[in-house]
Amino acid sequence: MMKTKYIDKEIKYIGSQLAPHWIYKNFNIQGDAIVAFCGECKVDLTEMVDIEDVINNEPIYSKYMLSFITEQFGVNLSEGVFRQRLLICIIKELLEARGIFVMRNGDDLIINGGKLSVSIATKSITSVLIHTGLNILSEGAPIKASGLTSELGISDIKEFALEVMQKYTEELEDIHYATTKVRGVTE
Repeated sequence: MMKTKYIDKEIKYIGSQLAPHWIYKNFNIQGDAIVAFCGECKVDLTEMVDIEDVINNEPIYSKYMLSFITEQFGVNLSEGVFRQRLLICIIKELLEARGIFVMRNGDDLIINGGKLSVSIATKSITSVLIHTGLNILSEGAPIKASGLTSELGISDIKEFALEVMQKYTEELEDIHYATTKVRGVTE
C-alpha cells in the first residue's frame, strides 16, 4: 500500500531529494510512498538526471513549486515511467475537473502555451523515483510557464496536492486489484 504525506514546511527542491530512501530518512515513511511539499525549485545541471536537459543546457527553476516525490520498490524503469505518466494524467484530470483546459505532451502539462510541469522518473539501485513539480507561480521561470495560482487561480494548494496523492494511490491499488481478479489463459 502506498503511503502519502503532505509536508507543511517549505522545502527547496534542488534535485538531490530524488534519491533512494529520501522519504524514509527525512519523514520516517518506509516503503512505497508519495510526498508533496511547496518551495522554490532550482535544479542545476550537476543534479539533473534528465541527460537530454543536461545536453541542451536546460537547468530547472521555479520561484514557487508544488513538488511530488514518490519512491516505489519492486518496479522496473519502464513501469516507473508508466507510473509517472499515470501521475501526470491524474493531475490533468483533476485540473480539467476544475474547468481548466490542459494539454499533455508526454510528461509535460501545458496551459495556454505555458509549461505547468516538470517531471522525471529514474531508477535507483533499490527503487524507482519520480519527481513531478507544478509551478505555483510562473514569474521568473526561464521559459514560458503557467502557474497553479498565478494563471489558474488555484489557491488551495495543499488540498489539491492531497487529492492528487489520494487519486494516485487509489489508481495503483485498483491496478493491483485488477491483476488479482483475472484467470490466466493458456492458449
